[in-house]
Amino acid sequence: MLAVDQGGCFETTHPTTHENPTYIIDDVLHYSVANMPGAVPVTSTEALTNATISRGLSIANKGWKKACLEDDSLKLGLNIINGKIVYKAVADAFELEFTDLNKII
Repeated sequence: MLAVDQGGCFETTHPTTHENPTYIIDDVLHYSVANMPGAVPVTSTEALTNATISRGLSIANKGWKKACLEDDSLKLGLNIINGKIVYKAVADAFELEFTDLNKII
């Protein structure tokens, strides 16, 4: 896991440091150093860019609507469109109205 610094991935996770990176709970060895990508910033930036560049180019070349219609994974990154909340978890968290994205696209 790489993002334990934002709440952890499971109940027994808590952030650690490079100086004291591991701990054991219930006979399970945990390694939970926070912000692992920050330890290798160039490599992690290159990896993130390689994983996302095609989606960014798709949005730039086709526009967000067409890109989302052609790639459902892009829809998962949308939260608010034209002032309407289209990501249910966000609407629920703030107890606001949810709008189905498919009604907007």
